[in-house]
Amino acid sequence: MKKLFVPGLLLLFLAAASMLNAQQPTSHWVGTWAASPMGQQVNPGQPAPGDSTYRDIVHISEGGPFIRVQLTNEFGPRPLAVAAAHVAVSAGSGAIQPGSDHALTFDGRHSVTIPAGAVVFSDPVPMRVAALSDLAVSVYLPEQYVGETTCHEDGQSTNFITEGNTTAAETLTGARPIYSWCFVKGIDVREEDSQAASIVTFGDSITDGWQSTRDANRRWPDILASRLQANPKTSHLAVLNEGIGGNRLLHDRTGPDALSRFDRDVLAQSGVKYLIILEGINDIGSIARPRTPGDEITAQDVTFALSQLITRAHTHGIKVIGATLTPYIGAGYASPQGEQIREAVNQWIRTSGAFDAVIDFDKITRDPAKPSMFLPAYDSGDHLHPNDAGYKAMGSAVDLSLFR
Repeated sequence: MKKLFVPGLLLLFLAAASMLNAQQPTSHWVGTWAASPMGQQVNPGQPAPGDSTYRDIVHISEGGPFIRVQLTNEFGPRPLAVAAAHVAVSAGSGAIQPGSDHALTFDGRHSVTIPAGAVVFSDPVPMRVAALSDLAVSVYLPEQYVGETTCHEDGQSTNFITEGNTTAAETLTGARPIYSWCFVKGIDVREEDSQAASIVTFGDSITDGWQSTRDANRRWPDILASRLQANPKTSHLAVLNEGIGGNRLLHDRTGPDALSRFDRDVLAQSGVKYLIILEGINDIGSIARPRTPGDEITAQDVTFALSQLITRAHTHGIKVIGATLTPYIGAGYASPQGEQIREAVNQWIRTSGAFDAVIDFDKITRDPAKPSMFLPAYDSGDHLHPNDAGYKAMGSAVDLSLFR
């Protein structure tokens, strides 16, 4: 009798423990803001990065009770010394809200040296941040030689540089505005919801938000993030903008090509579950403005590159959503041959079945009377990039059921 009772009691105990564990939330990190790093040469005559504080203003998507910050030296050819770094809630114009400042630590230390080509995560910061809020991340570089910085070139955001260590200053005096995010590449939030995840929007200047209003957060990924947060069924999802203006799929132009940066900008992101790809128009534009021999491109070249990205994402269990290429006739590098390729690529995106789902940005933004051109109400004026209304139309057209 005793031999039968003990195993039965053990089974009851294991079942109860299993139910208890199932009821416990699974805490994990999810990216709430990100920007694709790029290398930028420090030219003679520029202010030296040493003995300077960089205050980056970032607009997060998802909120949470703890955050951590990623600092980057991925394009630096030598180690980068960071003597202090802080995070706070932005109050606008480079100021921070009183009482919101937190010093970042790295394994308990307030300073860190980032090896050449590397990224570091801060220790968790017990700081409850609200969804869709602005944070200020301040990084102080002590006096040192920095010949190449790691920045995101044009974030449609006003950031600030000051002399000396002003990481904890509530207001900045004598600050110089810059429009790149430097030495900061991401912010993660710790989530208790096991379903919490991030959506990476991967692309070129149309994803990066070129021609949108600076400091207004009107890029189409911003519109998508606002809609996700407003919907209780999707408020557990964050959006990470990994667009680079001028980026291409197969050749380096502005920033590394999409295939070479994919691991860093997509697969390495915290909690990524979904990927939206909108890229290829700059490859097509190279037909009219070839830079080097071998710079020519075909529709098959573009679809091959997209297929490679899909395969790599699927290998990591990421759902991949393809976005059709928006109109470009009238742009400086448009050509009849390029338009034929754009139409062929869009047809492949819509009908090949290679993607898990499709967003038809071409249909959303084109002029019905002239389908190869932007709708005038959505055209920024260069016939390549949307204006604020065009970005709003794009972000508003994304079906939120794709993320359930």
